[in-house]
Amino acid sequence: MDLFDQHLKEIEETLAPLAARMRPLTLDEFVGQDHIIGPGRLLRRAISLDQLSSIIFYRPPGTGKTTLARVIANTTSAHFIAINAVLSGVKEIRAAIETAQQQRKMYSSRTILFVDEVHRFNKSQQDALLPWVENGTVILIGATTENPYFEVNKALVSRSRIFQLKQLNDQDLYKIVQQTLTDSERGYGKLSVEIEDKALEHLVNVANGDARSLLNALELAVETTPADAQGIIHISLAVAEESIQQRAILYDKEGDVHFDTISAFIKSLRGSDPDAALYWLAKMVYAGEDPRFIFRRMLILASEDVGLADPNAIVIVNACNEAFDRVGMPEGRYHLAQATLYLATAPKSNSVMGFFDALASVEQEKEKEVPNHLKDANRDKKGFGHGQGYLYPHAYRDHWVAQQYLPASLQGQVFYQPSAQGREKEISTQVLRRREAQLAALIEGSAVAPLEILTYGTSDKASERWLQRTLSLLGTQLASVRERIFDLSQLQRHQLVLDINAGTGLLTWEAIRQVPEGGVYACVRTNTDANALQEQAAALPELMRPVILTVPISQLPAVLTQEAANVQFDCIIGRNALMSEPDKLQAAQTLAQLILPAGKLVLAETVARYTQRLYRLLPANALDKKLYKRLVEAEEAIYADQSDPMLNWDADDLRDAFASTGLTVDMVVEQNSTRMHISNAFLERLFATKGNRPSYAQRLGEKLTLEELEKLKAAFIQYLLNQTIDWQSAIAFLKAYKI
Repeated sequence: MDLFDQHLKEIEETLAPLAARMRPLTLDEFVGQDHIIGPGRLLRRAISLDQLSSIIFYRPPGTGKTTLARVIANTTSAHFIAINAVLSGVKEIRAAIETAQQQRKMYSSRTILFVDEVHRFNKSQQDALLPWVENGTVILIGATTENPYFEVNKALVSRSRIFQLKQLNDQDLYKIVQQTLTDSERGYGKLSVEIEDKALEHLVNVANGDARSLLNALELAVETTPADAQGIIHISLAVAEESIQQRAILYDKEGDVHFDTISAFIKSLRGSDPDAALYWLAKMVYAGEDPRFIFRRMLILASEDVGLADPNAIVIVNACNEAFDRVGMPEGRYHLAQATLYLATAPKSNSVMGFFDALASVEQEKEKEVPNHLKDANRDKKGFGHGQGYLYPHAYRDHWVAQQYLPASLQGQVFYQPSAQGREKEISTQVLRRREAQLAALIEGSAVAPLEILTYGTSDKASERWLQRTLSLLGTQLASVRERIFDLSQLQRHQLVLDINAGTGLLTWEAIRQVPEGGVYACVRTNTDANALQEQAAALPELMRPVILTVPISQLPAVLTQEAANVQFDCIIGRNALMSEPDKLQAAQTLAQLILPAGKLVLAETVARYTQRLYRLLPANALDKKLYKRLVEAEEAIYADQSDPMLNWDADDLRDAFASTGLTVDMVVEQNSTRMHISNAFLERLFATKGNRPSYAQRLGEKLTLEELEKLKAAFIQYLLNQTIDWQSAIAFLKAYKI
């Protein structure tokens, strides 16, 4: 760069629009998008560690895609090249690749190639990038306002991680204005600018999440408003309204928002929500959507989702469509609204989908010959007998007669499933009655033997043993618990998750699979558990590995402050994480402060107080009545022990502990029955004399004598050894969240 180039750059920076000047230079200056660059998130870690792989930023204008790429450019040690797909072609791509090869050859340096508006590249231009992204010559950062799954080469998408940015909220926009007014170098910090609260509220509201629109309006307001005698530039509501007069509505008639909005409209109609339907209709009309396109979609819905539940729906919508063609805009909006309200309030049925079942049958089955009595009799009735046996419905009462119209191999097949909504409720009764009559006619008059519906065969002993064995596997129950936890969690790919009892890794690895753009923290109790997790995580890429914390719950906040400052979690999960916590209330308070404002906590806790009682497994004659009664009292006393943190609580205590922290709590206690084989090793554990916790026999010893314990052990061996029983337990599934 010579002196003239440097001078030109300084002029461009000085005269650049405010929105360009105020682009953040570091992650700390960046506002919004905490779901992908908040503390602990995958992308923030990748930027901080300078370990980026190819990525694509996607979403609306003004959300910070280009800005985030510039922040990466200022942070990374890699060589950074930026091109714009609108102004560039294969020539510029080749030049960038040549530079990247030189950087790798001469300096062993990586190159990041940022392509703004990457969807504007045609297929050949995108193909020109592919081999260099694939072999690592460049790390691609693409930015696009269009859905990359539709507009970007599939091969490029498959080699990149997609990050979807969100529109900025009002708090983000207020923060951007504050930064601008206090920044002396790039913003208006050197000026005395006062903005009325109403004026600022108007700017933020009309900007509608678009930072660029907001800064452009602020720039116009400041630059066109003269200072008063005290040198103060006063921005009133009137000035703000002049600076930004129309709300920025994100709508591209050929882009993702176009399809998303019409999808929301159709789903609102299908869901019978007239308020939502009118809102989405208004958004499309306001943005200039073609009304004929909207009518076309409503005509489809009138058959697909209303159908015979209200046969008039297609008539009304078509009439509104024709009236619109005659009247035009703006009065035609009445007809749009009328059709919308009619469909939203009409009874719904998708029974016409039976056609597609019939179509699938035609595609999959072998070609079926038309039954003889249904064939055309005009040409060859005498020669081939076509049409013989056909019963003319109008010759019968009610203009209907029971006869078969399907090919022989499909007789009895049902395609049309009438709903119980609106007009179709009446049709349903009629159709079912006639089907019953047709079936009766088929059975009475057909020479074909009825299909056999019963089966018989000898038992496969090996298979039976295998089935019994699978019933007793603990893994089946654990998998079920894990599935339930993640169903309740409803994780999103970008979220930050904490597993508070990760010793087995049961939840940790599934969490890593579900939040690939977020991050997972795993809390364990012992170094042995930590080492085991680390060994398993070694096979994962470094950025995908969980952050392992060897710490009790009570010390989590302090450790997180040291190792990951300001980290809070979208979701905290755990299985039997609190069961042995001595103070459930303190644990709940500790975890509640680690959840983000919109976060949640999902736990599955085995309630030991409700677990299987062993005395119930013994037959009535196993012990004398007196000893059996003493056994019952002794075993029940175990679960009434208030000094044992595993046993001194029930599900209600858990609910109350989290509710007291201000969280909203939903909880379900489920009874479980698991097939279990009682082995000699299991009985030995029950009557052991050593261990980390008192054994079953040691607990009973507080009420029973040694002689009675010996009788009890003998009875267990005699009646339970090698038996398969149903082991009863209870699991409390708790979901706590902030409102």
